[in-house]
Amino acid sequence: MSNFDYLDVGGRRIAYRLRPGTGPTLVFLPGYGSDMEGNKALALDAFAEARGAALLRFDYSGTGSSPGEFADGTLDAWLEEALAIVDHLTQGSIIVIGSSMGGWIALHLALRRPDRVKALIGIAAAPDFTSWGFSDGDVAERQGLSRGFWESGQKLLLLDQPIEIHCPVRLLHGELDQDVPLDVALRTLRALRSADVQLLVLKGGGHRLSEPLEIDAILRTVATLLEPQS
Repeated sequence: MSNFDYLDVGGRRIAYRLRPGTGPTLVFLPGYGSDMEGNKALALDAFAEARGAALLRFDYSGTGSSPGEFADGTLDAWLEEALAIVDHLTQGSIIVIGSSMGGWIALHLALRRPDRVKALIGIAAAPDFTSWGFSDGDVAERQGLSRGFWESGQKLLLLDQPIEIHCPVRLLHGELDQDVPLDVALRTLRALRSADVQLLVLKGGGHRLSEPLEIDAILRTVATLLEPQS
């Protein structure tokens, strides 16, 4: 598929696909090194098409179909792109769905747009992952994380303080996730100020959560949040 458009954000061309539809717009945020054509994103697109729901997905600069160098990407730049995408391409309520690093960005997006974010879904969400075993920028670089990304991530840490998000939050996490320990999901749950936070632990699940049963669990969660509240 090549039918995507571009939005200019600070001189960076961000590729996106916007599926028109009804209800709150679903906004998918990929993980680190992933893009809007992954299994979860495509499953969400098929789900949105079947339900007539609006869906916005995009590639951070330097990833997927967005030009640029991946190594130049930073968390704050990608957050800026997510905010711009939401502000320019959606109206009304949104449901933010963040995978891995995208879950970290989703939390920051909800903090900055509390009037827009109706609900948030974190799929193996990885807030604060620049602080896991990276004692400094040199260590981060040796382990494949750019110094610029590490430095920006250290300025956007969340888990050591209350997270002032008050909308419904759903966290889905694999029991056997080797990349983002289950304890991160528990810390996120405890830090969130919302009274409506649920954690679904998928038995035997790893980090990707892309198996059919895992995708089904994600889509059921989205469907529930799309239902009108009584």
